[in-house]
Amino acid sequence: MWIAISALNLAFAVILGAFGAHGLKARATEAQLAWWHTATDYFFYHALGLLALAILSKIIPQLPIKTSFWLIQVGIIFFCGSLYVMALGLPRGLGAITPIGGALMIAGWLMLAWNAFKYAK
Repeated sequence: MWIAISALNLAFAVILGAFGAHGLKARATEAQLAWWHTATDYFFYHALGLLALAILSKIIPQLPIKTSFWLIQVGIIFFCGSLYVMALGLPRGLGAITPIGGALMIAGWLMLAWNAFKYAK
């Protein structure tokens, strides 16, 4: 399941990146394009990270990744999603959830570090 979710994330990152590069260029402001680009960059980085977690779960099944995976996944939705909707012209107030998404992604990676340290003992 983890690999499938990771692959879907990567597919959506490509789709949204292409839409930003081709569909928004003529309509969006410079700031909106920058938000879209930032969202797509973070989407790709973290989708690849999720794929690495999925592979890691197959190599080291004893290493708990479920919490990290879901924290990062929800973080992607909040962080990237809020930037995408702002770039599409929806209320900038939605940007208030962007840092929550970032915090969730950070928490997911820190949880992975914590579990890796515990596993290494």
